[in-house]
Amino acid sequence: MTVNTSIYQEFSAELSDIEIITDIDRVTKLSLDYYHFSPILQSQLNDKKANLVVRPTTEADVIRVAKAGVNYKIPLTVRGAGTGNYGQCIPLEAGIILDLSKMNQIKWLKPGIACVEPGVKMAAFDKQAREIGWELRMAPSTYRTATIGGFIGGGSVGMGSMNYGQIKDRGNLHRVRLVTMEEQPQILELTGDDVQQVIHGYGTTGIITELEIPLAPAYPWQEIIVVFDDFMTAAQFGQALSDSAGIVKKLVSIHSAPIPSYFTALQPYLTQGKHCALLMVSEYDVAPLKDLVTEYGGTFTYSKTAAEAAKGTSLLEFTWNHTTLHARNIDPSFTYLQTFYFTLERVEKMYQHFGDEIAIHLEFLKAGGKAVPGGLQLFRFTTEERLQEIIEYHEANGAFIANPHVYTIEDGGDKQIDKDKVAFKQKIDPYGLLNPGKMRGFTL
Repeated sequence: MTVNTSIYQEFSAELSDIEIITDIDRVTKLSLDYYHFSPILQSQLNDKKANLVVRPTTEADVIRVAKAGVNYKIPLTVRGAGTGNYGQCIPLEAGIILDLSKMNQIKWLKPGIACVEPGVKMAAFDKQAREIGWELRMAPSTYRTATIGGFIGGGSVGMGSMNYGQIKDRGNLHRVRLVTMEEQPQILELTGDDVQQVIHGYGTTGIITELEIPLAPAYPWQEIIVVFDDFMTAAQFGQALSDSAGIVKKLVSIHSAPIPSYFTALQPYLTQGKHCALLMVSEYDVAPLKDLVTEYGGTFTYSKTAAEAAKGTSLLEFTWNHTTLHARNIDPSFTYLQTFYFTLERVEKMYQHFGDEIAIHLEFLKAGGKAVPGGLQLFRFTTEERLQEIIEYHEANGAFIANPHVYTIEDGGDKQIDKDKVAFKQKIDPYGLLNPGKMRGFTL
């Protein structure tokens, strides 16, 4: 594709008082995320990069960037920390990366609720929120570096989903303020169910400049490892703990062997060939947890108070999609799926059917008012045909696959075109300049 360099020169001159990055290496780095977890996305997206990166610090800057982008008809892709795995922030048609990481102010913070700019890092936010007894409701395994705006735009679930489900569940985002991509950019404020237009929208439906988010009560989270001789017993323990209303927990993560062997830093606490549970439970509820562990024949191998855990690497960093990261550090041929099993019976069926081909990793989360097992199962990639066979077998047996090997919103979700979201994009982005190619239902 031939690039009209004069357009970018004029664009840059017009916005010379805003930070603009043109260094090829930095632009390339800021054009990517963790798409390489998928060998399919790696081949599709490996050569995609922007022409330049813009780093605004205020909403007024964003408005000027949007206006200039429309004027020059330059594609614009919004970026947070770039910790996603599906190419959410990778520009398919080059153009501009709008890096919002410097819009990182906490506007206000009150018990139960806060207002933040999109570039606020999640761990940094929690450090301040815990001073008044509150914390984020949920966060991904990239918690230390991920931004709140990036998680809303490109994430879905994480630690805390045990209690609060998915981001898209009603009440998990109260208000969002965004800038449209029009000749005269508008500022819109969405509340209530209207916020669904931007949740997991990959920045295709507006540029988020402010969010109002509900919080959760902060507990001192004790971090615990329990090992089991039998995987299904570990899974049953995970379900029982998740169903135990009297035990306050934040993370219930179950790993079949050989996955624990990939956790290099945790090897002193893991036994070869055994299965493990990585847990975050309120310090006040460790005693009843011990009784539950005894009931299921598990063995405690690791236990750190919240104060102790804060001084080292959190167990969170071995769960959710960081499990895939650790496995790939051992063997880069590993890839993964994202599955809602919904029942342990379905987990057992898949465990028995695939045997050693797939190592099951469960994360329990709230769905439909009850705790259910979700999976980020690991396997070595062979061919696209075999990957599709694995997906089809799961789906034929009642599991739901959120496919991490595609870059469009619809195909990575419920495979259905959201007509309301498409209509909203047509209204606020009439030229289709926001992250083009990521919303399959949108056509000019």
